[in-house]
Amino acid sequence: MSSLAYFLAKDTVDHINTIVKPAVYLSMFYFFNNPRSSILDNYVVLLCVVCFVTGITYALAIYFEPGQAQLWSVLLPVVLTLVASKDSAFTAIVGDYIYSKWALEAFIIANAKRYSGVWLITRCGVLRKKGYALDHWYPCLLKLILLGAASLCVAFLLLITFQKK
Repeated sequence: MSSLAYFLAKDTVDHINTIVKPAVYLSMFYFFNNPRSSILDNYVVLLCVVCFVTGITYALAIYFEPGQAQLWSVLLPVVLTLVASKDSAFTAIVGDYIYSKWALEAFIIANAKRYSGVWLITRCGVLRKKGYALDHWYPCLLKLILLGAASLCVAFLLLITFQKK
């Protein structure tokens, strides 16, 4: 069997989890919290995040041994989220290439779209302070999707390079 057929078969079977995971998370999230953003907006953002993270975990599972791959799969998102959430000169440069920054921006924009009245002024101030704009929602999603496709390509190249089954 070719490596491409094997990779696509594994990825296609995993699409069920890709679709179900955000829905399960949101069902628990909306039970405990009542955000202003719609379920559909949050689902779309989470779907893009899960697509990206799936490619990264494939790459980590191919490159590392199972124990190390699990450790990296847990630590990498935590570290990237911490780096993206800090305001410094380093994160101003690196932050534009971290998926958690784009996901956070998409979540904040989805939530901010629903504000009205007095909260509208506060919303504008917070968005301006962070450098976000309401029209950045689709570019954030596009960046997550493109980075997810790139991470799947990297995982496939690692599969071919290391000849792992």
